[in-house]
Amino acid sequence: MKKYETLIPAASHWSLKVRRGMQMTLTDIAGDGNLGMVFYNPENLLEHYNAPDTLKGQHTFRLTKGHCLYSDMGRIFASIIEDSVGWHETVCGNSHASHITSKWGVRDYQSDHNEWMQNGHDAMLVEMAKYGLTQADHAANLNLFSRVSTDAEGNMALVEGNSPAGSSVTLRFEMDTLVMLHTCPHPLSKAASYPKKPISILLEKAQPVADDDFCKMSRPENQRGFANNELYYLGAPANTTDAMEA
Repeated sequence: MKKYETLIPAASHWSLKVRRGMQMTLTDIAGDGNLGMVFYNPENLLEHYNAPDTLKGQHTFRLTKGHCLYSDMGRIFASIIEDSVGWHETVCGNSHASHITSKWGVRDYQSDHNEWMQNGHDAMLVEMAKYGLTQADHAANLNLFSRVSTDAEGNMALVEGNSPAGSSVTLRFEMDTLVMLHTCPHPLSKAASYPKKPISILLEKAQPVADDDFCKMSRPENQRGFANNELYYLGAPANTTDAMEA
């Protein structure tokens, strides 16, 4: 079985098209990493990951094994089939240049080269530009390996120690998916120095989806999502509303 492995260094970004039926295992090498990730349909870049539908359709605030990652067309980009972390967040978005500057000062690539401090927002825009996408196409992203908590007033804080060194999560792709990712700090990070946390990636062929698949059967909404995918790959013009109500 063919596999592909690579390492995404800290403060870096990458993108690739992942075929339906592949799985991607992401490993937090040093611990307390953050992997910003967002999905687009390579055949129709207007279709992208939808955080609100992903959460409300599965009655959850966190993401872990058994959850599916939805597009804004009611289809499933990927399923989380393995997870040693237990909590990944999808509400806080990316760090911006202002976050980096206020916490760790100013550095730029021209002066500091590989020691500069990239932010998640600009990292995503660099990758998006490779496919003709602009800031107007920017969708809310996942922050894998990161967990947030809230206090009585609703203020959110990043939970330290959520992802020990060697933690991993595996995504099985249910659609051909354009994946964009970065290894920049979480926007709520309070680390004393700019976090430098690499993430390793293993790509390989996934096992076929069984009739009793855990992700598929974990929610009735997920069964409808898989049905929407099946209709899409039949080549028929999908009526998402009808499929979701079936």
